Amino acid sequence: MPVEMLVEQQKLGVNVVMKVGDRVRVKESVVVYHHPEHRGQACDIKGTEGEVMGIATEWQGRPVSANLPILVKFSKKFKAHLRENELEII
Repeated sequence: MPVEMLVEQQKLGVNVVMKVGDRVRVKESVVVYHHPEHRGQACDIKGTEGEVMGIATEWQGRPVSANLPILVKFSKKFKAHLRENELEII
């Protein structure tokens, strides 16, 4: 029990200011290989804007510590999981 309460208090490293539905911009250089227009090639998404679709803090009612907790939808076909320090709220 003490471990669960400690994890809950720390909010698993996720910024409490950022929430689902916020418009965000990638502020750091992030290279992805799954961009639909550049599939299989390195693509830097710095400066790309999108919408927060989800924040992974729990799974089946249990707290989790995801490495890339914030799911951002950039276009109809392109979503990516990112860290909070890679994003800024618009």
